[in-house]
Amino acid sequence: MNLSYWEYKTWLSNIDFTIVGSGIVGLNCALQLHSRFPKAKIMVLEKGILPQGASTKNAGFACFGSISEIKADLLAHSQEEVFDLVQKRWDGIQLLRKTLGDGNIDFRQQGGHELFTEEQGSLYEECLDQMVMINDLLRPVFGKEAFRIQANSFHFQRIRPNYITNDQEAQLNTGEMMASLLHLVHKKGIVLLNSISVKNFSDQGNTISVETDQFEFNTKKLFIATNGFASQLVPEAVKPARAQVLITKPIKKLHIKGTFHIDEGYYYFRNIDDRILFGGGRNLDFKTEETTSFGETPLIQNQLESILKKMILPNTPFEVEHRWSGIMGMGDQKRPIVKQVSNNVYCGVRLGGMGIAIGSAVGKELSDLA
Repeated sequence: MNLSYWEYKTWLSNIDFTIVGSGIVGLNCALQLHSRFPKAKIMVLEKGILPQGASTKNAGFACFGSISEIKADLLAHSQEEVFDLVQKRWDGIQLLRKTLGDGNIDFRQQGGHELFTEEQGSLYEECLDQMVMINDLLRPVFGKEAFRIQANSFHFQRIRPNYITNDQEAQLNTGEMMASLLHLVHKKGIVLLNSISVKNFSDQGNTISVETDQFEFNTKKLFIATNGFASQLVPEAVKPARAQVLITKPIKKLHIKGTFHIDEGYYYFRNIDDRILFGGGRNLDFKTEETTSFGETPLIQNQLESILKKMILPNTPFEVEHRWSGIMGMGDQKRPIVKQVSNNVYCGVRLGGMGIAIGSAVGKELSDLA
């Protein structure tokens, strides 16, 4: 693109900080940088017309990990590491609420419930056996016992009679959250350019040369906040993971309220606007879902509809109104990668499907590297 003198001078000259990615991490990083360096020129680049990846495409769960997820994490991580993960998720949610306000994100603490199918008796018993230990481990985070047993009050079918509930879990409106973040960024005078893809960059010591699909420019520091797309720019251990979602048309007298997890968190659903939003199923085909391409597959979408009919809404007619997908960033470890890549380049990626919970905290941590 052949830009004018005015365009370069106004938008692309004397840039102090550039953030790649306008999701939860990127926008929070920009806000934190502005708070610390109010006179700095800050620019955010976004390849989509709206934030791509998962920030505007997730299910809106303010969650900390279901009990079976925590149990699985304890097999791969130390107790200290698991505690730190949950603490980071809790702190991230509190920072998000403080930054935007509960009313601006439609924050509703209606509790989160893990359902166990009739075939998952062993998993349920294992979770019960470890519940006291896990509650003791996480009590300093929540100030109370995290998990308790609750009867099947929503009358789901083909599941065990009791859920394991976390009363601290909540839901929010993803669209309102991101709109509020964008409004705050614009209010602070931070430059945000959409439909710009960063292709390459070169750290030259005192400055960084950045090549996009539209223009080239220099910046003093560069922050990569592209999560599931991180490996396209930095050599970090991040694998993309597509998450497929559907939402029903409004259902009269819908009685289901809260956030729900099935099958160690691989399936999840919630109520929103008298509808059921239901996502997950990538464990049906991990290889195909390890992609940066958006889209839906019959295998997963059919399974989501089947579970809706047989388990969640067995006696309630419903129609699916809309389907979509988002791209998460996963890895062998649950801990996010927040590090210095080179002299003036930093990254905050691999959110592990917990972007809402930890995105604000990771954005702050990323900005602190400056």
